[in-house]
Amino acid sequence: MESVKVTAEKIRTLEIKGARNAAIAAIKALQEFAQQTKTTDKDSFLFELEQVQQLLFNTRETEPLLRNALQCLINQVQSSDIQKISELCTLLVMSADNFLSELDVSRTRAAEVGAELIQNGMTVFTHCNSSSVSQMLLKAKQDGKNFKVICTETRPTFQGRITACELIKNGVETTFIVDSAIQAFISKADFVVVGADAFTSEGDVVNKIGTCGLAVLAYEAHKPFYIVSELLKFDPTTFYSTLEGVEQRSPAEVWFDAPKGLDVRNPAFDVTPSRYIHGLICEKGVFSPKNLLKVVQQFYPWLIHKHF
Repeated sequence: MESVKVTAEKIRTLEIKGARNAAIAAIKALQEFAQQTKTTDKDSFLFELEQVQQLLFNTRETEPLLRNALQCLINQVQSSDIQKISELCTLLVMSADNFLSELDVSRTRAAEVGAELIQNGMTVFTHCNSSSVSQMLLKAKQDGKNFKVICTETRPTFQGRITACELIKNGVETTFIVDSAIQAFISKADFVVVGADAFTSEGDVVNKIGTCGLAVLAYEAHKPFYIVSELLKFDPTTFYSTLEGVEQRSPAEVWFDAPKGLDVRNPAFDVTPSRYIHGLICEKGVFSPKNLLKVVQQFYPWLIHKHF
């Protein structure tokens, strides 16, 4: 359990950043735990897995990919007729490997789909750091397309610098701006694309704070606003509430030595309503956020069925 606690703390403190990276780290922690367990019966093993699951679930409030991944893997152990612990551990480890492979395939496919939207001479606007967005932009570059990118710094932890460094390293002409300069630059873009931490049942998108404001400005400037992400970031718990919980992070990220008595707030995410989203780019194509439930139902029915 100690290795799981170490991983959980890294996710909680943002040493491991990004929804996808957090999910991958959690999956690998689950694998490692299964390989180290000393339990001798299935019921005890399932109890341990539930403890691991809850520990990792509680690291970040807005991480459905992490939750969906762990739930999928543990469900396979629960539903298996296998009783022997060594065989159950093998099942879990192999299932986790397959899940990780499928995640890679999904991101690659989504990047390919998104790269088709980029044409020579375009300028693409993005916010924060998303591995899916980066792979989409780099795929377009690999395809020989000549385009520019505008990216925000993304306060308070400056994830936009990661994006800028990735792009410059790969020869993509990039302009880096402060978050408050979005309106001054949005007119220069042909479209906007960002990643996602979660999709809700209404087709709304939870992403890094500042995304909603960017979407509204893009809407007012008549610039298409896209999300690129795996469908497995859909959060089935939003069937029962309008929105996901939005994680409130440490005020010290905003102002480390703020004056005593000052109330500093630091929400990590915001929610972009579906009406501002032109399209969702995923491993299955590009579609309207209004059709999200239908697409999830078609390709990942277990995400829906387990809640009904």
